[in-house]
Amino acid sequence: MDIDARAIAARCGALLDQMRAARPLVQNITNYVSMDIAANALLAVGASPAMVHAPEESPQFVALAGALVVNIGTLSADTAHAAQIATTAARQLGRPWLFDPVGVGATDYRNDVATELMENRPTILRGNASEVMAIARLAGLTTTSAAPRGVDSANTTTEAEQLCVELAQRAGCVVVATGEIDIATDGKQIVRLANGSPLMTRVTALGCSLSSVMGAFMAIAPPLDAAVAALAVYGVAGDMAAEIAQRPGSFRVAFLDALDAITAADINARLHVKL
Repeated sequence: MDIDARAIAARCGALLDQMRAARPLVQNITNYVSMDIAANALLAVGASPAMVHAPEESPQFVALAGALVVNIGTLSADTAHAAQIATTAARQLGRPWLFDPVGVGATDYRNDVATELMENRPTILRGNASEVMAIARLAGLTTTSAAPRGVDSANTTTEAEQLCVELAQRAGCVVVATGEIDIATDGKQIVRLANGSPLMTRVTALGCSLSSVMGAFMAIAPPLDAAVAALAVYGVAGDMAAEIAQRPGSFRVAFLDALDAITAADINARLHVKL
């Protein structure tokens, strides 16, 4: 993908239309807080959600899905086992999968689970800056300690950018760090987008839902293109929702409506690419 603002916007708009036409099935092993809004975000943007957790059926379901999304927000031994089974199946079947390592860096157990899941080589790693920095530390790329404040980042994406590049190279995946400026890199190219509303941080699980939406694009496009398109759609939808809602409760509804209403023309007109 050339780092050209107009070309990026046009590509993201085209991928939105392509994804909606394909209506990909996205399997989600996600946390209990995000299940509802993640499923609704996928439906609103034009994909098909499946909140399938059981390890007994995951290998068979991964074969049916266009992509798998794993989120360890409300982590337990059962969740970790289900995620390991599903990501192993995805790796063996060649299905793209996204890892959202919520809260990694906070506890040894969460770090151990994240390390094990990274061994199944995610297609995309998406987290806030602190989570990505914590994964980089677990990979041996830095000795700097980084841990989120709960599910919030204690770091900026600017601080994390170089580690994002190094981690993408080491892990062989696209790395996405989200914040005031969103960063996506495959270890060679870096794309920075600056859309979205501060209200997005005041509605629980909107970040988790972004991972699910990114899974929909991952099912139909190369990983870096998919990551950038999802960031573009999500950020511009946040801008659109903020124009009609000024409080978190109304913003949640307005945001889902914006995901449903957003068009390629909106992306072309509104996308803010930081060069």
